Amino acid sequence: MNSSESLIVHFRRAEKLRTAAVELVSLDLDTRQLCDLESLLNRAFYPLSGYLCREDYQGVLERMRLADGCVWPIPVCLDVSEEFAGSLEIGQRIALNDQEGFLLALLTVEEVWRPDKEAEAEAVYGTTDAALHPGVQYLYEEVGEWYVGGSVEGVSLPVHYDFRDLRLTPSETHRRFTQYGWRRVLGFHTQEYLHCAHREMVLAAAREVSASIFLHPVVGLEYPGNMDHYTHVHCYQEFVQHFPKNMILLGITPLAERHAGPREALWHAIIRKNYGCSHFMVSDDHGDPFAGTRQKLFYPRGAAQELVASLAAETGIEMVPERPMGYVEEKAQYVFLDNVHEEKVKDITSDELRRRLEWGLEIPSWFSYPGVVAELQRAFPPRSRQGFTIFLTGLSGSGKSTIAKVLMVRFMEMRDRPVTLLDGDIVRRNLSSELNFSREHRNLNVTRIGFVASEITKNGGIALCAPIAPYEESRQANRALISRYGGYIEVYVATPLEVCEQRDRKGLYARARAGLVKGVTGVSDPYIPPANPELTIDTSRMTPAEAVQEILLYLEEQGYIT
Repeated sequence: MNSSESLIVHFRRAEKLRTAAVELVSLDLDTRQLCDLESLLNRAFYPLSGYLCREDYQGVLERMRLADGCVWPIPVCLDVSEEFAGSLEIGQRIALNDQEGFLLALLTVEEVWRPDKEAEAEAVYGTTDAALHPGVQYLYEEVGEWYVGGSVEGVSLPVHYDFRDLRLTPSETHRRFTQYGWRRVLGFHTQEYLHCAHREMVLAAAREVSASIFLHPVVGLEYPGNMDHYTHVHCYQEFVQHFPKNMILLGITPLAERHAGPREALWHAIIRKNYGCSHFMVSDDHGDPFAGTRQKLFYPRGAAQELVASLAAETGIEMVPERPMGYVEEKAQYVFLDNVHEEKVKDITSDELRRRLEWGLEIPSWFSYPGVVAELQRAFPPRSRQGFTIFLTGLSGSGKSTIAKVLMVRFMEMRDRPVTLLDGDIVRRNLSSELNFSREHRNLNVTRIGFVASEITKNGGIALCAPIAPYEESRQANRALISRYGGYIEVYVATPLEVCEQRDRKGLYARARAGLVKGVTGVSDPYIPPANPELTIDTSRMTPAEAVQEILLYLEEQGYIT
């Protein structure tokens, strides 16, 4: 079977599989597993015809090769729970469904085993330390403890309702390239927003190898700090309008990336070969989990380019180095940054672009195109039009609820955004009534509040949260989630315990001191102060009105209110 043939069976066979699936054990796949299955079924993962069994898996870890010697750098296995794995038998068929229970494929079980995750982490990512690499953290915390290997028969590709005309399969891109007469095609993988300098860079690379261009960005999994993929795709659609006619094709792929550095880059190259590309652009930090951030890169610069280039004869796709460009105003032209000597190169970093969008500042025409800027401005409105969350945390009796109620009145008076109060006691009664006061349930209660607040923030409202929230991990989880959609202002209400006990309107501390109740934060349970709150307020030294005024002044300074 070649790479252009799908693993989706003939419709007559599909009818039989649907009938058989009614009697089979089924598994509803998560988002990452759905991305992998789609890439298996449409042959983006050629030569794989199913999930890896142990011999192939070990070969990928140790040599970046399948058992037959074919180059393949990333393990693709179906991960399941120990309980589910224990119910399986060799030769059994499993129905693989989407998250709504719609049948996508049948898997014939060939092997079930418990992998050594540390060995996998060391081989694939280059470390066993989850604190150093988010891919390792995901492997340890999110991936099931058991793997299932076996061949798959596809009934249907996962259903997508968005950008259907851009969700091209490898067979469709092969057909398009043939229709266009394209024999040399340069693949370009990205997750970033693209601007003027990117156009010049891609065109220069295409001219160098005499190729047409296949812009193939990734959608499907969202990462902290990234806006939803709708904004990305609309920006890509605007971006390709600025290329000469019949030179570029835009497609999107639901790839579940691993961020495994050089191995990741090689994987991306093989996938683009399966889509019909002859060449593939690789950056010097390709596949690095910290590429495009202020953090130090995990993998050596250039290692990804070297690996892809070294195996080009076997993979059948040539590596083209990505050479970033900048704008020289004196010459009114873009230049390769590695050729710059005395010229003053202008650029706008991702952080600076975000700042300009948040403050409603001008984005110069040399940096980006009007259509791209308009899409970004729609997705990232100025702070004065964004939703935001004020998250007040502190001991019971510290004054959180009072401050939140006064803030609500002040925002209601302003009348520029809808306001919702998520007080700790109110949430406990209405959203988390079944939870106890264990650490696990306290964190769950706080992340539930964070989820509701993120939806309010996403839709342009103001969420006022006032739980005790004694643990840093759940507070940080809320920050990461909510910051994707708008502002997040953490206010540590640092009123001393003795003052809170004096107030003790609920009699909680008195009962705790008398041994009548357990698990009271500050008495028999710890409170971990926030590491980096935006504001710290002590209501033993100021009135609620003064505390609210301090918060409002901060919001005005940061541009959230005018």
